[in-house]
Amino acid sequence: MLDGIIIGLSTAVTPLNLLFVVVGCLVGTFIGMLPGLGPMSAIALMIPIAASLEPSAGIILMAAVYYGAIFGGSTSSILINAPGVASTVATSFDGYPMAKAGKAGKALAIAAYSSFSGGVIAALFLIIAAPFLASVSLSFQSTDYFALMVLGLVSVAAFAGSGGVVKALLMTVIGLMLSTVGTDQTQGIPRFTLGMIDLIDGISFLLLVMATFALSEALMAILKPKNDEDRMKEKDASENLGSMAISKKEVREMVPVIGRSSILGFLVGVLPGAGATIASFLAYGTEQRIAGSKKGAEFGKGSVRGLSAPETANNAAATGSFVPLLTLGIPGSGTTAIMLGALIGYGIQPGPRLYIDQPEVFWSVIVSMWIGNIVLLILNLPLIPYIARVLAIPSRFLLPFILFFSLIGVYFVSFNTFDIQLMVIFAIAAVSLRLLDFPMAPMILGFILGGMMEENLRRALLINNDSWAFLWERQLTLVILGLAVAALIVPVIVPFIRRFKKQAEQAGDNE
Repeated sequence: MLDGIIIGLSTAVTPLNLLFVVVGCLVGTFIGMLPGLGPMSAIALMIPIAASLEPSAGIILMAAVYYGAIFGGSTSSILINAPGVASTVATSFDGYPMAKAGKAGKALAIAAYSSFSGGVIAALFLIIAAPFLASVSLSFQSTDYFALMVLGLVSVAAFAGSGGVVKALLMTVIGLMLSTVGTDQTQGIPRFTLGMIDLIDGISFLLLVMATFALSEALMAILKPKNDEDRMKEKDASENLGSMAISKKEVREMVPVIGRSSILGFLVGVLPGAGATIASFLAYGTEQRIAGSKKGAEFGKGSVRGLSAPETANNAAATGSFVPLLTLGIPGSGTTAIMLGALIGYGIQPGPRLYIDQPEVFWSVIVSMWIGNIVLLILNLPLIPYIARVLAIPSRFLLPFILFFSLIGVYFVSFNTFDIQLMVIFAIAAVSLRLLDFPMAPMILGFILGGMMEENLRRALLINNDSWAFLWERQLTLVILGLAVAALIVPVIVPFIRRFKKQAEQAGDNE
């Protein structure tokens, strides 16, 4: 291991490779800030440049763009509630309320520190545990992935307020239903398209998330104009946009969250097909349950824990996704699939022998992750006060900008006016549901996990001759499903237990 680190350092710290790390981080951060673009788009844009470089330099450049885009993706989520990347949806739950409360600088600083910590800790895990975790991830079968998706879906209870579990579950079902629209990937048959050619490819994630978050937020602001008191709060908020100070109390609150979310995010990232999105949602749900009733009630309203957890987890998962890519040659996400294609284009075959046959590639990527995370922190922290000034723009200018940016961003992905029409329909539906206090996050989670869940369920049934016995015959699957059941039941039971205790205490007082 020590020899490998020395090889990685000698390769990664050359002036040219250091320049590629800095450039990659800058480009990735900028692209990550723009809703509609993400790590996949960023890396795709870098492939022609990387192809002209030698393998180590090219992979270092693309890796820097990857975690730079993940790092920068939180900015639009926090400032304008427009998560253009799936892995930053959970960031907006507490980041945007914190920004609206006049703590945009603090929110961006918390996101920066959490992202940095998650990336650095995960890079350390990557060095120590990559060979072992590669063998563990191979033991995961379709049945286990299906159970993992179920666990991710039942975490919707974390997004439900008091008495809102049923609403959250209903929105999850709607998300699952929307994920089935389009061509059946197994049989190649169009389904639920209503005879429309435009729906054959399904509903775009970007379209749905921009409609339910950014566009609906703008419409809600138009429907509910600010009164004089709100305008005063907004004015006070604009005066504190640049404040990045994090108190000692908040630091003490963040440290254990960062530790737990780094481990959880890295482990989820190691699993091929899981990725940063599932990691961020699981970390958010886990921390809300750990927080207890008092702190848990702050989630969704600007909680430090609620912002730190998903930001730590998605960066740790991004690093963890390099385990199956480098040690097994299995891409864990669309982004790493593009990187796999780039590696093969160099004539490099990722797999168990990569860090033996070409250690300079394997170790230089890992070492560059440490350097890259430090570069990201140095580059982003000084810019936070200026980035946060977005919120100082008056609503009469900002709202049209959000509307324009949302519509044009979606149009530029497909160049199809049908997507604009569908987006407006979804936005109107989202506004109606939000007025009835239905949460949007469970629907997005159901939509994201729906396709993967269906694919793994079908594969599991095929392997087990259409028998559902795999749910209890395989121990790992049973354990994960047991955790899912517990995650679903506990939030329902806890209020009854509290009520029973309260009645018992009152009965004791009366005696």
